[in-house]
Amino acid sequence: MSVTTVRLQAEVEQHLEAIAGRLHRSKGWVINQALSEYIEKQQREQERWQQTLEAMESAVQGKVVDASQVHDWLNSWGTENEQDAPRSGK
Repeated sequence: MSVTTVRLQAEVEQHLEAIAGRLHRSKGWVINQALSEYIEKQQREQERWQQTLEAMESAVQGKVVDASQVHDWLNSWGTENEQDAPRSGK
């Protein structure tokens, strides 16, 4: 495990100490948990952004499904005649 020094604003330090105390954990543990969660969130957002760009490119290429087909599909959920997801014609 490596060591990194961080300068914290006084208010952040106070909150950090309070959280660490409530959890009976070290400040380092709390910081590590917080950064791990932040990194995971950033990775998920990057993946979503990439998926959005890919979806936009598909739409530009005409790979789309008519809204009425999507509505029919959604309305079929949970019925005896549940439909498969509609696919683009391309």
